[in-house]
Amino acid sequence: MSTQRPFAPLRVAIVTVSDTRTPQTDKSGDTVAHRLTAAGHEIAARSIVPDEIPQISAKFAAHIADPALDVVIATGGTGFAPRDVTPQALASHITRAIPGFGELFRMLSYEEIGTSTMQSRAEAAQCGDTFVFLLPGSTGAVRTAMDRILIEQLDVRHRPCNFAELLPRLRG
Repeated sequence: MSTQRPFAPLRVAIVTVSDTRTPQTDKSGDTVAHRLTAAGHEIAARSIVPDEIPQISAKFAAHIADPALDVVIATGGTGFAPRDVTPQALASHITRAIPGFGELFRMLSYEEIGTSTMQSRAEAAQCGDTFVFLLPGSTGAVRTAMDRILIEQLDVRHRPCNFAELLPRLRG
């Protein structure tokens, strides 16, 4: 007999990586925040960090070390421009890569933007007992990732499995 699990809100930090965005112009961060709060999750922190590896890495380190946070979602810096360095900033914090996230994101994105999707270095990783997701900075890409992957995977009720149900095991 199947039992429906109750929803369990997660505490999420949103990091926008950009040299130009401000709180007033951060549409991608707004999209993440709106999708998460509509789903019932809590935005525990939100920041904008310039495209500089030391600053991005320090922000990731602080969020990963915070036992009150479950997930970090970053937008921006996942392309191939010289200042797109978000994946490099995360690299030293990775416990386990989650290659399926980037693969699935690019597959879904292909339906929307064709072969240009290969220019995305969207990725995800387990960093200690925190999940970190790196999304492109475009609002369209953020909508795709949130609506077609992350809202389900951050919901403990999603079957057959999800990332939310793994968090207690990582911390156990």
